Amino acid sequence: MRVSPQDVSVVGLLADPDAPTEIAQRMAQTLPTRLADKSGQGRRFEVEVVSEPFTSGTEDPPTLMRRIMDRGRAENWDIVVALTDLPLHSHGRKLVVDLSHEHGLALLSLPSLGGLRLQTRARRAVEEAVLGLAGPRTTEAQGPPRGQPLLGPFVSRLAPVHPGPVGEEETTDLRYVVSGPRGYLRVLGGMVRANRPWRLVPGLSKALAAALATGAVATVNSTIWSLAESLSAPRLVIATVGSVALMIGWLIVDAQLWHRSAEVSREARQRARLYNASTVVTVGIGVLVCYGGLIVVNMVWALFILNDRVFASMTRTPLHATDYWTLSWFVASVATVGGALGSGLESDEAIRAAAYSKREQERRHMLQDDDGD
Repeated sequence: MRVSPQDVSVVGLLADPDAPTEIAQRMAQTLPTRLADKSGQGRRFEVEVVSEPFTSGTEDPPTLMRRIMDRGRAENWDIVVALTDLPLHSHGRKLVVDLSHEHGLALLSLPSLGGLRLQTRARRAVEEAVLGLAGPRTTEAQGPPRGQPLLGPFVSRLAPVHPGPVGEEETTDLRYVVSGPRGYLRVLGGMVRANRPWRLVPGLSKALAAALATGAVATVNSTIWSLAESLSAPRLVIATVGSVALMIGWLIVDAQLWHRSAEVSREARQRARLYNASTVVTVGIGVLVCYGGLIVVNMVWALFILNDRVFASMTRTPLHATDYWTLSWFVASVATVGGALGSGLESDEAIRAAAYSKREQERRHMLQDDDGD
């Protein structure tokens, strides 16, 4: 690591566009002060944020570390911390962070931090990485500083993280990876958060219009009244699960969201499973939000339109308060099926834009191009 004059270390935060850039810009406001307080010895830090798609065209950590090193030299940064929202893999394991003490580099994969309190976790990880890299400069023969609890709080509190294998020819001299079921769920949660599944609701305007129209008609249908009155709670749950699953499956199949890797390696299969799991969860959360909204709309519509005497004459049972809830619940399932059919009117690009973040869209386009070649 090169130390700038007057004991000032210049830290460059190289961030992928979209969420990583937003996270980097927010933490840059307080990072210099926090680093100075933690490092002591009168040391000062300057933080610069650069947003660029440094992961474009590759997800290979050694290649990315070389890019980061070249970018740091061009900007004359003392320390470079790169942030990406892509899930990176190394030697079959999910990467958390790559560190190079010789060159003052760190590569952080944000999905490995999980989907909750991401800003706080990212700031803590960056602070620990910078403080570790700001120590005495080492050579390849010496390796990372020993006896230093680098990323200690990061490892013990945030995830089941442990050191990972590093190749002899890699720039990296210390690597942390995540493993096990908890690690898988944490990475999956981070990917889903990056996709922002709640955006699926306004992104499916035509499907929602079809669902609302179906619900409005079904609410005033006497046959639906009788069916809703006769259905037990377990059957209503089955109707909910079936309609939501149908909607999820239809969106994934119709918009071709399912990823099939042309590679046969173990790492490629792991990536494909992770990407597809994030797709199912992302679309599932979006559909469930739509389903909950349909229940509310149907409830309001039923309260406005239903007449107790007409309902009683058709179903031969009085209209109770619980009947509004049962009817709205059942109609939401029926309307969800109608919404699945209406989603076929949406363009594939609109559904992908609603289901994925910008970086995920770019990554999938890149993978499709590679498969086509």
